[in-house]
Amino acid sequence: MNAHAKILIISVAARLAGMHPQTLRQYDRLGLVEAGRAPGGGRRYSARDVDVLREVQRLSQEEGVNLAGIKRIIDLENLVDELRHRLAATEAALAESERRAAEFAALHPGFARRAVVPSHETALVVWRPRRSPESR
Repeated sequence: MNAHAKILIISVAARLAGMHPQTLRQYDRLGLVEAGRAPGGGRRYSARDVDVLREVQRLSQEEGVNLAGIKRIIDLENLVDELRHRLAATEAALAESERRAAEFAALHPGFARRAVVPSHETALVVWRPRRSPESR
């Protein structure tokens, strides 16, 4: 089963999370968990939603965090997950670019000697060719 598939009805999700269905409705209204909707309008939850609900309950009961704090924690965890995915995609794109550059350099050995050398300097140097005496 896909952990993000919204297939659990509210009573099942509530039982799995160890809470009352009305609590799930309140958490949905507060944005702590976002239920999907069935064609008839009923809420549908995923296994991932149930995990989030369990974490909400743990943070509230064991750590004493209020619902606003829990919402902030969840939002930040989601942001971290998104940034990790973006970083992984960026690293993969960089590795692919490096692979293609090495492949190109192997096919064109003379190019590598004339290639731009990366620099960590912050100065900018502008090169202008010398004018011939006739063009002055």
